[in-house]
Amino acid sequence: MTSEERNQMLLHEPVNKVIPRLAVPSIISMLISAIYNMADTFFVSQIGTSASAAVGVTFSIMSIIQAVSFTIGMGSGTNVSQALGAGDEERARRYVATGVISAFGIGMVIAVLGLSSIHPLVRFLGATPTIEPYAIDYATYIFYGTPFMMASFAMNNLLRFEGLAAYGMIGISTGGLLNMALDPLLIFGMGLGTAGAAIATAISQFVSFCILLYMSNTRPDAIAIRLRHFRPTAGMYGRILYNGFPSLGRQGIASISTILLNTTAAAYGDAAIAAMSIVSRFVMFINSSVIGFGQGFQPVCGFSYGAGAYGRVREAFSYCVKVATCILLVLGLIAMLLSSQIITVFRRDDVEVIRIGTTALRLQLMTIPLWGFIVMSNMFTQSIGYGLRATLISISRQGLFLIPALIVLPGIFGLLGIQMAQPFSDALAFVLSFVVSRGILRQLRNMEAQR
Repeated sequence: MTSEERNQMLLHEPVNKVIPRLAVPSIISMLISAIYNMADTFFVSQIGTSASAAVGVTFSIMSIIQAVSFTIGMGSGTNVSQALGAGDEERARRYVATGVISAFGIGMVIAVLGLSSIHPLVRFLGATPTIEPYAIDYATYIFYGTPFMMASFAMNNLLRFEGLAAYGMIGISTGGLLNMALDPLLIFGMGLGTAGAAIATAISQFVSFCILLYMSNTRPDAIAIRLRHFRPTAGMYGRILYNGFPSLGRQGIASISTILLNTTAAAYGDAAIAAMSIVSRFVMFINSSVIGFGQGFQPVCGFSYGAGAYGRVREAFSYCVKVATCILLVLGLIAMLLSSQIITVFRRDDVEVIRIGTTALRLQLMTIPLWGFIVMSNMFTQSIGYGLRATLISISRQGLFLIPALIVLPGIFGLLGIQMAQPFSDALAFVLSFVVSRGILRQLRNMEAQR
């Protein structure tokens, strides 16, 4: 696909055709990533309840790594799509090189800091004495793979914003499938336990890195990553951080919430931590389909806004909200009917984990139809460069409202308060998203009328 064909597709084809076309590779990538996250949880859960809880504890580390990666990747990608929409390919090339190389460098720093302080770190993240050995085994190898993981996430996001999500899908999906194949081999076949799951993740992320780097540098329609284009300025990093900060806010504050969740649940034993970890992974699987669909919306949104096609931005947003809500209604209903069976798959022999997890899952599924509007509002505001408002939406569901809920509700309702904190936060996040998005859509309508 030439750059002219890409611009034609993103700026002129009907949104109900181009967005699904772009979304399918992203949905596949997101689902496979979510599945291999659940595979880690599933296989490690067979070792024992404490090992299962260790995955939940160290998930905070993964969330922080992803948060920084997505900040760089989506912050750079937003600038790339707007630059391409405005016809400035030289600026787009500089943002691509700056994004990928910066992500790898920051990954090196995180790896060194994490490995040098791993024992106090896992305790800070909520590990109990029985969970700590498993958490250290898992986190160690995650840190070894961090530079490649961060660069992979950055490249995947940049390819999406270039309208080339299929290339990203190949890299991410191959790594994910490899991870699922390696998990049982390393955990049980080689007797490596939780360390085996982390080694599988690190290897799969390195393979994804190699494939994505190859795709970016050999495909004629992709912007190659060249060292000579790495000419960052303070202004460029400012724009990357401004546009990427919603991702940092969303996933970074989600990490804080996860730490708080683990420390709060620890009062109810390893079973509570394990149950909430399983629920979080499964809910992420459902939400990944909506995020993947929204990722098909982002390049259309960014290109259209950069080209001044404000009516197309509003049309694309409305279409995505409707489709996402329908998807969530169907998936939520199915999951609600099978809640107990879903938790049982992970910890068949632990009645307490099944009891706690089933209640938590059912409560979270009650607000599932609201997620579509929240996610699309976040992606909409981020893609058009409304960084502060996008950040406000991004931190609302898993931070702004969830953290106070986790502090207040358990004191009133006990364990039930922990289980109901997320749906309570979802309802408030929806109200906030609606107010913010309505105001921006009104502005776009006025801007369109003045053209």
